[in-house]
Amino acid sequence: MAAVTSIMRAHQILLSQLDTLLKPHDLTFARYEALVLLTFSKTGALPLSKIGERLMVHPTSVTNTVSRLERAGLVRRMPNPRDGRGVLAEITERGRETVHRATADLMAADFAMPMYDEARLEQMFDLFRTLRVAAGDFQY
Repeated sequence: MAAVTSIMRAHQILLSQLDTLLKPHDLTFARYEALVLLTFSKTGALPLSKIGERLMVHPTSVTNTVSRLERAGLVRRMPNPRDGRGVLAEITERGRETVHRATADLMAADFAMPMYDEARLEQMFDLFRTLRVAAGDFQY
């Protein structure tokens, strides 16, 4: 219980600090993650279902996130040509510029973790790898 409580509290602290860093860009960390995911896609567009799957969030959360990004002019929705009922979210040029600036700010702040050196961050990553692989988050 102590480990889980510590992880959950660390999550809350980090999320609050990251959201504060992203506020000048009118982003939350959830919206930032969605934009980053779109920048990593080949075409800059993904089905909403794929966004939810990759970010491991509920479809309602994806819809809400994409709606807010769309209102801000950072993404646009378009019909999925491969699925008549599906919808794609596509990052706009303004979205790309925003995610670029936001990433620079996060990197300048060491993603709110300046108290850890590179070796400790790698160790932390390795510790959580087992949990993430077990959950199907990634395969390596």
